[in-house]
Amino acid sequence: MIDHQKVELPYFDQLLEGFSQGNSELIKTFGLHVHWGYWANPNTSDGSIEDFATAAENLTRRVCDAGGAADGQKVLDCGCGFGGTIASLSDRFSNMQLTGLNIDPRQLARAREQVQPRNHNEIEFIEGDACQLPFADNSFDLVLAVECIFHFPSRERFFQEAWRVLKPGGTLAICDFVPLKFVRPLMNMAGNLLKPSVSNTYGKVDSSFTLDAYRQLAKTTGFTSIVEEDITTNTLPTYPLIKRIQRESGYAQSANSTAVAEWISRLGILHYLILSYRKNP
Repeated sequence: MIDHQKVELPYFDQLLEGFSQGNSELIKTFGLHVHWGYWANPNTSDGSIEDFATAAENLTRRVCDAGGAADGQKVLDCGCGFGGTIASLSDRFSNMQLTGLNIDPRQLARAREQVQPRNHNEIEFIEGDACQLPFADNSFDLVLAVECIFHFPSRERFFQEAWRVLKPGGTLAICDFVPLKFVRPLMNMAGNLLKPSVSNTYGKVDSSFTLDAYRQLAKTTGFTSIVEEDITTNTLPTYPLIKRIQRESGYAQSANSTAVAEWISRLGILHYLILSYRKNP
């Protein structure tokens, strides 16, 4: 029975609470990957947990492939969550040095517990700020930020830090919710109205950065664009599943926040993009 008076926790607190209570559905859905799914054909989505888990893995692979992930690389995954991207890379490639970075020690504790190296890879999870990376210059072949950059204090600072720690010719690959340029003023206005609801669920979220802004940021930072892929339609089956889980868990306000995100995505106001960049020599 749903407790309609339940105090709503922030998103990751909801997940961690559910994990601690042994919520098997939540564990299967978000116990490893904590991001949207990708369906090559969204019409094939059946709404099941198993289908979503496959789609979440598919999204991770598309972002990593956009960055040119390959055997033997040194890879940094910023905002690594529960270690899903690191696990995916370790399953697919060999002889990698894989580092997951996150600012939340609770997420790192889970990642360390469930993600073990395979295929002669090395794995390390480090607590730190993606805008103040605790690594030397020219350290990594690939830097990733899978569906998390909108939480960072500054996209500009993160790009500067990613450029600094990447080797010459190294790549940065991200995915983000990006508004159309002409609706940005509307997004800013709506964001101010919806901010309390959205931030109570998903924390600080800045979805006002347009594709043109990314292009300019890449240029001024010293990156060359490699991939700009719009996968909005491929991610849409994510929303009904998340709303259902949130409602069944007693988080009606969170489900409403997710419904708003779904609405502006289906209208084409907010797009889901995979972006990758190469560090100029």
